[in-house]
Amino acid sequence: MTLSNVEDLEALDRAHVFHPSTHMRGHAHGEMPMRIVEGGTGVYIVDREGKRYLDAFAGLYCVNIGYGRREIADAVYRQMQELAYYHAYVGHSSEPLIRLSDRITSLAPEGMSRVYYGLSGSDANETQIKLVWYYNNILGRPQKKKIISRERGYHGSGVMTGSLTGLPVFHNAFDLPREPIRHTMCPHYWKHAIDGESEREFSRRCADGLELMINDEGPDTVAAFIGEPAMGTGGIIPPPEGYWEEIQRVLAKYDILLIADEVITGFGRMGSWFGSQHYGIRPDLMTIAKGLTSAYLPLSGVIVSDKVWQVLEQGSDQLGPIGHGWTYSAHPTCAAAALANLDILQGEDVPGNVRAVAPYLVAGLREAVGDHPMVGEVRGAGMMAAVEFVEDRATKRPFDPAKKVGPAVAAACVERGLIARGMPHGDILGFAPPLILSKDEADQVVAITKQAVEAVAKTLA
Repeated sequence: MTLSNVEDLEALDRAHVFHPSTHMRGHAHGEMPMRIVEGGTGVYIVDREGKRYLDAFAGLYCVNIGYGRREIADAVYRQMQELAYYHAYVGHSSEPLIRLSDRITSLAPEGMSRVYYGLSGSDANETQIKLVWYYNNILGRPQKKKIISRERGYHGSGVMTGSLTGLPVFHNAFDLPREPIRHTMCPHYWKHAIDGESEREFSRRCADGLELMINDEGPDTVAAFIGEPAMGTGGIIPPPEGYWEEIQRVLAKYDILLIADEVITGFGRMGSWFGSQHYGIRPDLMTIAKGLTSAYLPLSGVIVSDKVWQVLEQGSDQLGPIGHGWTYSAHPTCAAAALANLDILQGEDVPGNVRAVAPYLVAGLREAVGDHPMVGEVRGAGMMAAVEFVEDRATKRPFDPAKKVGPAVAAACVERGLIARGMPHGDILGFAPPLILSKDEADQVVAITKQAVEAVAKTLA
């Protein structure tokens, strides 16, 4: 393709495409760069001008097996030749749907037995909210409807899922959050711990704060707590020692359902099949998406525990068929893609690669930039890592947001052929590469990150 063709495409895009999470005026009027992606192989993507980038964010945490796997394309083609689509209403099914549901529940934590399907993490968490309300109505507890999320948690960008999300950028001018959502404190030990407080003590303080909120609201009004096993979009924040143990103790005391949002942490990113297994979480409901198909096709799910399913069955006895469904629920072609994806994840022991490479990546980042004057913390959870920038290391004082230090470092990485993400809550550079990342590729991530940090530091000086 000639440069003029690229320019024509860019002009058409700026004139007609409404991009998510984008500065609308800046993009539409050509005041910010854009990238037209043409292809990808392994951990790399290539744009229309032929530039190659190591994608250290796997799209949006989702291309777990990397780009260009023909096996999934072949599986999708075969399924489309046989049955491209049929709905799953009133008991209709298809073979890939049945086999996928059996496969998912065999990998999930003990006691998780049914899967309801959608297309995105946002619609799956909308389903979660409705199931929680339905569950308590069937049990004769119509007042038990509040759902507690966490500040900086991310659970989607719909009306109710955007309310669950604890990031102001997803609320601004949208009249969010809505009732009956509440937010408790973010468990970021480095940022919020009191001097001398151990991680375990901090975790207990988080749980005590949650319990205080429950009692203030009224335990008979609080239905569920939702959390990512390790926080993603809020800054890639691992839970401190003992956090999930302490939180679950409080939830059990007040008969509150636990929703584990595994949209990011599921399907190998933590080195286990699910983050719940990694952190000893015993969920009542689980949300899955992203890594389920490695984003080759859209597919999400809600995994329902036996405990919740028994109540849902009672609901059908009382009210008849459940009044919830999506046209594309359990899409057979998407299910075929998911099965092929799981074949790769299991057959090539991709979680094993995470266990080997993820600690190496985090250690490399700590060695390369951990002592830099403008780096406050380097942290990681499975195949995720983050570098947080501060103006003063001793006091953890952040930079003036107007300086846009995090986005500047992300842009400096892109200039050098590395895609990392400037996170939306502070000056944080995030990494969530494909789970097939090798140690040599991790070395490239580290080297370019160091160069980018040093380049931005010079401009600030």
